Amino acid sequence: MKIPAYLLSIMIFGLSVQPSFADEAENEIKTLLEAQAEAWNAGDIEAFMAGYWKSDELRFASGGTVTYGWAGTLANYENRYPTPEKMGQLTFSGLDVRVLSDTFVLAFGRWDLKRKALDIGGLFTLLFEKMPEGWRIVADHTSSDDLPVAVISE
Repeated sequence: MKIPAYLLSIMIFGLSVQPSFADEAENEIKTLLEAQAEAWNAGDIEAFMAGYWKSDELRFASGGTVTYGWAGTLANYENRYPTPEKMGQLTFSGLDVRVLSDTFVLAFGRWDLKRKALDIGGLFTLLFEKMPEGWRIVADHTSSDDLPVAVISE
């Protein structure tokens, strides 16, 4: 069976304008991270934590330690950032999203906190898993930039 050229071109055009799964996943991940930054900047750590898998199996590595579980990760954030002043204003940049499969996405990027006392920042690697409620961070490895010696000795 021969397909008329105009139908073939419509079919090809229709396929080319459909967003790919990878594009959709990347947009959803970026939207989730934007929502996390907005929640953080509003001083709402629990809303920030909505992007994480609410499970005892969540893995968060930072500062040479590993914390397992959503509740433990929340407690660490609340202890380290007890006030809006300590929380500062969060921005993410340099985002590099890699779709590994239809259920897993790896994201690399940079985080920065602008604060009155001392700005801090560093790098992160996040593993997202697609769940019924949407993409959730199931593993987070976050590092901090080295602080100048003068700041460490104060």
